[in-house]
Amino acid sequence: MYQLEQPIYFYILFAIPVFVVLFLLVILWKKTVQKRFVDKDLLKKLSPNQSLFKSILKIFVLCLAIACLSFALVNPKIGTKLETVKREGVDIVFALDVSKSMLAEDIAPNRLEKSKQLITQIINSLAGDRIGIIGYAGSAFPQVPITTDFSSAKLFLSGMNTDMVSSQGTAITQAIDMAQTFYDDEGQTNRVLFIISDGEDHEGNVSSIAEEAADNGVRIFTIGVGTVNGGPIPIKENGVLQYYKRDQNNEQVITRLGEETLKEIAQTANGAYINGANTKVVVDEVKAILNGMDKKEFEAKQFTDFKDQFQWFLAGALFLLVFDVLLLERKTAWLKKLNLFNEKEKV
Repeated sequence: MYQLEQPIYFYILFAIPVFVVLFLLVILWKKTVQKRFVDKDLLKKLSPNQSLFKSILKIFVLCLAIACLSFALVNPKIGTKLETVKREGVDIVFALDVSKSMLAEDIAPNRLEKSKQLITQIINSLAGDRIGIIGYAGSAFPQVPITTDFSSAKLFLSGMNTDMVSSQGTAITQAIDMAQTFYDDEGQTNRVLFIISDGEDHEGNVSSIAEEAADNGVRIFTIGVGTVNGGPIPIKENGVLQYYKRDQNNEQVITRLGEETLKEIAQTANGAYINGANTKVVVDEVKAILNGMDKKEFEAKQFTDFKDQFQWFLAGALFLLVFDVLLLERKTAWLKKLNLFNEKEKV
């Protein structure tokens, strides 16, 4: 098991292709200038020991040093001790709507990204609970099974997008039905399902499946993301807007927050509806809800001792930088004497 303390420093790795491109441009510029002002044979006589291989080796060593420095700043930590610890909490499943309507930007940056922010902040506020994540659009799919590994759950959450489900729609009923299979502890009295959606339901029959979940001990809380006024659905490619989604009559589709559907689900399943516009308000309400529930004690295995590993990467970066400074760009004399390629000296 490992942890990354400061993953933001991985952005330093983008400096590597920049250095490589600059190096190639310098080599190309040198060749152009030399051809223009100096005869090729004369240049060989003036600088017989000039080595292109050494220049390439130096830039390669420098790139390795930058990579090591990046990893040193990230500071990966490796778990060294696996212990069984006792935790108290409830089982929580998040059902995230990943339909195309969640791309609407009536709430910044868009409904889907706002929803992921909400779930992340809720997870950050949890302590001994177990969590699971479901994604749904035209159909539902399990994203993260019930677990105590919050770091992995947030990693998988960050990768969720509207392209994960080929069939479009909003299968809230399937998401509720699948969530009931996530609760694997029969002794857990408090089972919570948070549905994060814009409330657009194209299936109907939501109340009956919500009532069934309530009968099985699942309390459903819904979080509405979007605005009542709504907005168009932008279709983008590589972050560039291509067009806005249109219906069969070629009219621009306007998607609106369906609060009534979400309120109906929550009311049927002994839960509550929360407007997701303000992240802090949502997190505070969720904390209040969970704190009012009885916690079940359970055992979980987890790494409790993590050791820093940055020193190895820092040492490697320093060694490579010193090596790069000492490495000359001319041919190595003893290697030249070996004549590995059987080159004949010109008279």
